[in-house]
Amino acid sequence: MTSLAMLLQQAGVSVDKMELARNIHHVPYRQNQRFGNPHEGFVGSMEHLHEHGYGVYHEPLARLGRDYLPEAVVDLSGKSFDDAVLAQLQKGKPVVVITNAHFRPLSEHAFQYWRTDAGTVKITYQEHAVLVTGYDQNHIVFNDPLGKKNTAADRKAFIKSWEQMGRQAISIQHSA
Repeated sequence: MTSLAMLLQQAGVSVDKMELARNIHHVPYRQNQRFGNPHEGFVGSMEHLHEHGYGVYHEPLARLGRDYLPEAVVDLSGKSFDDAVLAQLQKGKPVVVITNAHFRPLSEHAFQYWRTDAGTVKITYQEHAVLVTGYDQNHIVFNDPLGKKNTAADRKAFIKSWEQMGRQAISIQHSA
């Protein structure tokens, strides 16, 4: 929610992560022997530490973003990093990406496969979202909700971690 809030705020929308957390579609963590699907909504609870919670993927984030900027939020998921992220940065537009909290590829042991009502979904409890704001030949620069602004990570490792999480990215198409 924090990364989406940063994206919307940079586009001139007055919204905070708490409002977004209230407005994101939620799905149960587990129900009827099946896990919730992060492609459909935020899985579980983000309010209570004693309740299970996982996270959310690009589709619900893009839908929520469009509630605030209907014509501007664009889902770039599935594209190459150059086409999805770098092209936006070259236009001066930051990009929310789904990666992991280490910003480098994880071992396959870090992943699980959840049975959901819509099929099997690959997840890791190290899933994380950041707002990518820049890059150079060797680094990707981003605002990290768990860290600080202008954090830099190794470019090749960051891209591989993003690809490992399914090439998920959303941004702003034009100014609001």
